[in-house]
Amino acid sequence: MKTSILVYEDNIDLREALVHLLNTSRNCICAGAFDNCRKVISDLIAINPDVILMDIDLPGRNGIEAVKLIREVNQEVKIIMLTVFDNRRNVIDAICAGASGYLLKKYCFEQLFSAINEALTGGAPLSGNVARMILDHVAQTSSDATGSYDLTPRETEILNALVKGYNYKKIAETHNIGFQTVKKHISNIYEKLQVHSKSEAVAKVLKNRTD
Repeated sequence: MKTSILVYEDNIDLREALVHLLNTSRNCICAGAFDNCRKVISDLIAINPDVILMDIDLPGRNGIEAVKLIREVNQEVKIIMLTVFDNRRNVIDAICAGASGYLLKKYCFEQLFSAINEALTGGAPLSGNVARMILDHVAQTSSDATGSYDLTPRETEILNALVKGYNYKKIAETHNIGFQTVKKHISNIYEKLQVHSKSEAVAKVLKNRTD
């Protein structure tokens, strides 16, 4: 079965190009495309997509506000931000709102399908400069965002890997541990942070580090 994609993009040329690209692929299909997200919840219920491609600068309601609304009712759908904005505030706001990944529009056609696949397999797709921006921000902070949660050193390492966008497989390979061990550690992390998903855990760490 093809991956169902919902697109929110107000630039008609880019929107039509994305729809065409998705519908000519072997693994994806565009199930809906809109120039605004005023009806995002009813769209979500009606279409039930696997992945949402969401612009930030939309008329009526911006993409970050839409992501917050989506996460109130659906924690599973993957949301990849497609935008020209690459400043730190927008990046962190989008991820803290619950976005699964963040790609700049100038790279979206060459990176779109790999980003969709990465999001679906538990990663957090980020354009290279966006990833560096987040990691620089994390490195520059002097606060210990995980200290108050009583995480073990290994759990802290794995949580930092999640912030970097690693999926479970890459974490296992990087730390030379089994896939099931990674899942167990992440389950413990979620319990200690009192969250229920990877995006919530990453968002909580980033929010603490921006306080």
